Amino acid sequence: MEKIFKKIILLGRPASGKSEIINFLKNISYSERVNKYHIGKLVEIDDFPMLWTWFEEDDILSKKFKKPRLHTTKDGYFKYKYLWHLLIERISLDYYKYVRDNKRKLDEVTFLIEFSRGSEHGGYKEAFKHLSKQLLKDSALLYVDVTFEESLRKNRKRFNPDKPDSILEHGLPDKKLEKLYKNVDFHKLKKTKTHIKINGIKVPYIIFNNMPSKTDDFKILAPALKEVLDKLWSIYKYE
Repeated sequence: MEKIFKKIILLGRPASGKSEIINFLKNISYSERVNKYHIGKLVEIDDFPMLWTWFEEDDILSKKFKKPRLHTTKDGYFKYKYLWHLLIERISLDYYKYVRDNKRKLDEVTFLIEFSRGSEHGGYKEAFKHLSKQLLKDSALLYVDVTFEESLRKNRKRFNPDKPDSILEHGLPDKKLEKLYKNVDFHKLKKTKTHIKINGIKVPYIIFNNMPSKTDDFKILAPALKEVLDKLWSIYKYE
């Protein structure tokens, strides 16, 4: 199907609006997603459930078995920076496995691949190195742009301590958010207005300016997202 993106890599600071965009797309009809947003049947790959599993496993190891934590420290940081890159390798692996097992069902599918990276742990520059060429081919980047202050505000607003594992309701302590995500390098990677070269592949991109927030209200988000995805599609369809 030539009317849809095959893959969108959805980036931005925590609480920038990425998950709200996905939630919006999941709550409209298939025909509307295709005709208005160039998005087909959704297949989501998000590294948050992967990293949250590490925290849960480490808590079980330390509290139940009195064993060393494998991935994270007691105060909630990764023990090794390379674990950030391992998550991206896992994203690429999950994409490969889905394609391997669903070859006949991909024509109507759009993959939404979501993650966030700050300069403190290598930024997008290092993360991109771990995206496979198979995943990058026929992909496009959608960067949801907010200031750190807006990320902090929305992170506080959405956090539900009773659901720390929730995609829409998880949050970070202020100090951790500042350490990990105050500085981001995405804008430094833009060499042209339309493409970013990643592992030898020219990937079209667009920036969704989410200041002031458009992702809190579906009525505001709908036309804003259509406008930005139409612009991205105008670049993507000629690739």
